[in-house]
Amino acid sequence: MVNSVNVRLAIMMFLNYVVWGSWYVTISTYLTQTLHFSGTEAGAIFGTSALAAMISPFFVGMIADRFFATERVLGALHIMGAILFYLVTQVTSFGAIYSIMLAYCLCFFPTIALTNSIALRQIKNVATEFPLIRVFATVGWVVVGATIGYFALEASSKQFLLGAAASVAMAIFSFFLPHTPALGKGQPVSFRSIMGLDALVMLKRRSFLVFILASIFACIPLTFYFSFTNTYLVEVGVNNAAGKMALGQVSEVLAMLLMPLIFRRITVKAILVIGLMSWSIRYGLLAYGNAGASMWMFYLAILLHGVCFDFFFMTGQLYTDQEAPPALRGTAQGLVTFVTYGLGMYIGSNLSGVGVDYFTTKVGDVVTRNWTGFWLSSAGMSCVIMLLVALLFQSKARIQNKEGGLAEAAD
Repeated sequence: MVNSVNVRLAIMMFLNYVVWGSWYVTISTYLTQTLHFSGTEAGAIFGTSALAAMISPFFVGMIADRFFATERVLGALHIMGAILFYLVTQVTSFGAIYSIMLAYCLCFFPTIALTNSIALRQIKNVATEFPLIRVFATVGWVVVGATIGYFALEASSKQFLLGAAASVAMAIFSFFLPHTPALGKGQPVSFRSIMGLDALVMLKRRSFLVFILASIFACIPLTFYFSFTNTYLVEVGVNNAAGKMALGQVSEVLAMLLMPLIFRRITVKAILVIGLMSWSIRYGLLAYGNAGASMWMFYLAILLHGVCFDFFFMTGQLYTDQEAPPALRGTAQGLVTFVTYGLGMYIGSNLSGVGVDYFTTKVGDVVTRNWTGFWLSSAGMSCVIMLLVALLFQSKARIQNKEGGLAEAAD
């Protein structure tokens, strides 16, 4: 019999990532091609997501951990997000779009940690059940990406209206999710708890500290992909670029379905190293592919997304959940969101925009970009980070079900 709780959790993941996927890989195309913003301006606006990820998750995680049921916080954030999505379609100046997108991202990015927290608290067999629930997030991203590509919305503000509609649906559905009360209710509130410093105690574990540092550095080249791959593919003549990029999420579905088997056989360290190595290979393929005879390189680069993303980010989320004390799991997921979607991607977002402009020459009205150099710089960064994890991450832990705990008690 199908578990009704797991079905609701799967729908939650699907809707939340439809919202995210409605704009995340195509906003730079809209900004540069329709509004004619520079690479630096587009990178700065894309960076509002990372800036928000640094500011909001700890505060919202603290609220969900201590005051209100998590599903209610989730619903309220999506209601506000839908309103802000509509507003961004009404403006065209850099300052206005930057301000509204920052406000929107302050509402949305806490939902990543909150949805993970709800799912992980409602299931017992984490290594087996979570990948099968989380895979519907990827399905949601595929569906919305294929929709945007089919209707050619990459350069249109209608992508935000699509996101607004999905936000309304998610807000309504949030109130039908399993009740997830605040575990820390009644505990005193302090500056330390508000700032999320409670979760920093986890950094005393050497391998977790290495994981956090690697997450920061890995998100720098990662952002190069999310910020400008769609812009790149459209510029070099790839038809239905958003639809083709959705194939990356198809591969993510396949990878996620294999994760329970992988968790049983491979250590966390090996999974992280394979994920980072795949990023380096992917950027090399983007550097030398083209829309003609070497189109296969673009397809392979896109299809590597499953390994790139699941092997590092989903594994990292589960590793964090195993490391965190029960009362701090919401805050701990906020910490991971802070260093990945926050600090790392904020640095990467700004560097990606600067990088695009660095590899751009303009003669009169003719703009030429050296995309090969841009992608090779990303490949080099990913390779260095992979080597650092291989050398410094010493834990032999495996992802296991909750009743099993970590495979080792200490580093």
